[in-house]
Amino acid sequence: MNHTPRFRTVVGRTVLVLSLGAVATGCGGPDGHPLSGKPYDAADQVSLNTPKGDTKANPDKPLEVVAKGGEGRITDVSVTDAAGHHLAGELAADGARWRSTVPMAAGARYTVKVATEDEDGAPGSRTLTFGTTPVKQRNLTVAFGPKAGRYGVGQPVTAELSAPVKDKDARAVVERGLKVRSSPAVEGSWYWVDDKKLHFRPRDYWPNDATVNVTSTLDGIRVGDKLYGGPSKALKITTGDRIEAVADAGTHHMTVTRNGKAVKTVPVTTGKPGFSTRNGIKVVLAKERFVRMTGTSVGIAAGSSESYDLPVHFATRVTWSGEYVHAAPWSVGSQGSANVSHGCVGMSTENAEWFFDTVREGDIVKVVNSEGDDMDPFGNGFGDWNLDWNKWRQGSALIGGAGIREGTGPVEAARLRPQV
Repeated sequence: MNHTPRFRTVVGRTVLVLSLGAVATGCGGPDGHPLSGKPYDAADQVSLNTPKGDTKANPDKPLEVVAKGGEGRITDVSVTDAAGHHLAGELAADGARWRSTVPMAAGARYTVKVATEDEDGAPGSRTLTFGTTPVKQRNLTVAFGPKAGRYGVGQPVTAELSAPVKDKDARAVVERGLKVRSSPAVEGSWYWVDDKKLHFRPRDYWPNDATVNVTSTLDGIRVGDKLYGGPSKALKITTGDRIEAVADAGTHHMTVTRNGKAVKTVPVTTGKPGFSTRNGIKVVLAKERFVRMTGTSVGIAAGSSESYDLPVHFATRVTWSGEYVHAAPWSVGSQGSANVSHGCVGMSTENAEWFFDTVREGDIVKVVNSEGDDMDPFGNGFGDWNLDWNKWRQGSALIGGAGIREGTGPVEAARLRPQV
């Protein structure tokens, strides 16, 4: 029998608009039932709003797939580029039209697969391809961090843009194009530290033994006026055990846990009055077996009563301004009873070596009950976890105020300064 499909109202699903070809005819399967046969060719039932022939489509205009003549309905649309990236869109509740909700890429080739249904519920299908016009310059690239490798569960993902993006709508385009996928899956969000840098973190720490893949789909996408995304290198990192160290400046002890279970408590000393250690959550930035620490590097005048010049071993860095967890054999008599350092967490050489060998970049070091300032969320290492989840989400252009923060530059410039 001839199939002249008719479209009915249907619950909407994501689909794409394209021009399709010939008249669809078909019969039922071996049992004669219309739903048991091969999908009919829906060429005459749907159309795409792209130019005819070899003319390229304008990537700045939404893509539409339309059910022609009211004869049937669209049930699904899938649009992918050559790299397998899907173009998001929305299908009208009556199945009459699908429209893309994100920009298409310039200079790309898309494949559109449209599924339809007639009044008897018999399925139809049509596949089409088209290209978009290229642009002369793709001038926005993304450098992801940290470098590929294995990290602690507190390690944020960073994205450094090659050009500033200030407009909120443009920032939203950027965020939609930066994909972070983890296994096990987590809830997470980007935060705009400034107009060129974003951080991504989960609501809670990453799961232990997780795999995190970070990619950009901005290549060819119009971000703003004369600003188009370019190719960016993907990133893959993994996490190890959940290692957390809590240094209590009040009790002068540090407890280290692995996956929630305490494995060691050691006596420590933290910053004395005037040099109190920062409170809050910090992330291990680097490990250095030997560092020469001098008072002049942190603004202490040479020859003053606070001046120092010391060889330091097993130094685990937690801020760019110079806070470490390190061996301090000169203060063993005060460890466990008094705070005598210039801001670092000091411990015996034996304990410092154990700590150095136990932690990795991305592990958590938290300081509590200190008289020092709170750890800044940005600019002096990774203080990201000191923002609660609601405040963090406000740093997203898709959710809140895009996180514009001033004054992080001077702290960033202070990196590599050690203090004891």
